[in-house]
Amino acid sequence: MNLQEKLKILADSAKYDASCSSSGSKRSNNGGLGNAAVAGICHSFASDGRCISLLKILLTNSCIFDCKYCLNRKSNNIKRAIFTPEEICEITINFYRRNYIEGLFLSSGIIKSPDYTMEQLIKTIELLRNKYHFNGYIHAKAIPGSSDALLKRLGNLVDRLSANVELPTENGLKLLAPNKDSNKVDKIMGYVKDNQSRNYVPAGQSTQMIIGATKERDLDIMHKSSSLYDKYKLKRVFYSAYVPVNKDSVLPSLISPPLVRENRLYQADWLLRFYNFKVDDLLNEDNPNFNILVDPKTDWALRHLNEFPKEINKCSYYDLLKIPGIGVKSAKRIVTSRRNFTIQMSDLKRLGVVIKRAKYFILCDGKYFANTSLFKKDFIEANLVLEDKDMAVIKREQLRLF
Repeated sequence: MNLQEKLKILADSAKYDASCSSSGSKRSNNGGLGNAAVAGICHSFASDGRCISLLKILLTNSCIFDCKYCLNRKSNNIKRAIFTPEEICEITINFYRRNYIEGLFLSSGIIKSPDYTMEQLIKTIELLRNKYHFNGYIHAKAIPGSSDALLKRLGNLVDRLSANVELPTENGLKLLAPNKDSNKVDKIMGYVKDNQSRNYVPAGQSTQMIIGATKERDLDIMHKSSSLYDKYKLKRVFYSAYVPVNKDSVLPSLISPPLVRENRLYQADWLLRFYNFKVDDLLNEDNPNFNILVDPKTDWALRHLNEFPKEINKCSYYDLLKIPGIGVKSAKRIVTSRRNFTIQMSDLKRLGVVIKRAKYFILCDGKYFANTSLFKKDFIEANLVLEDKDMAVIKREQLRLF
């Protein structure tokens, strides 16, 4: 098997790992320049907001595990391939020199044992760093069950590590991935948290949860994410809508991935990390799943209309963050601007506010955007849903190379 055939197989096999951000484009080449619909390149983001293009591949799609949801499980009759460390270096350096990529995302199926697989990952990245002097961004997948010594070596070579929890609950993991042990994932996260420094995993760690393969509620998923953020100081939890690539009696019979639900979880995750919301603000036992018709912040606001409308010129920064259509940047601009002048509705667009959403929940200098008799839940919700009816949830797929 030549190198191009291996690359095609192992780039395509890596696409279901969402532990780094991906592009989400499905636009194909119809005779012009470029192609955004074919696999292998994904996008991640630096701490300063820069978008980084990464080559996203597996060392191998062979695996000793038989996870029910995984395309690469050992019981599947699919074409298998394995890179040598030198081959990965050759591809990475050539792609970098051609300005296709700025870094590498390297994962792997588990071959022989966790320690053996980690040794192959380490050998590859050591070659890149020491022989080829590649100082670009590298994100690697740590293999649960490998030794602390190997985890230390790998963490000293890469910028970011991820260890996937895979499923939100232990019961789900036992049902669909009986070979995996959540305690081994927790051990990796704890080790990275305790040892992280400028020289050890400087870009932090992340994880992935598959959504929709088991019956957990959004409330359960968000409590799990919140716990991971608090306990292990994760940079990101990635949510991956379950893709029905296998047939099994314990798997759900879905026609397509639950992408709207995935999107709502990402929106809620953002609220937890940057908007001072708690899980119990957004969901509870009476309301355990997100509203698919509106985003989580809007849903929260509609359920707490007694706290609105808020006066833009007077409410606190944290109250501004709770208004639908106002983000972190626009809230900061509002706080700065109102020191100098009284903000009117006509000023909001310039400050970065999404007016079509925010207008239902605010006052500007004591004025509502319409007759205050329209400040009713049914009216607001119906209009917001109507305005968003044509907005499609973008499917997160990495770009393909072939």
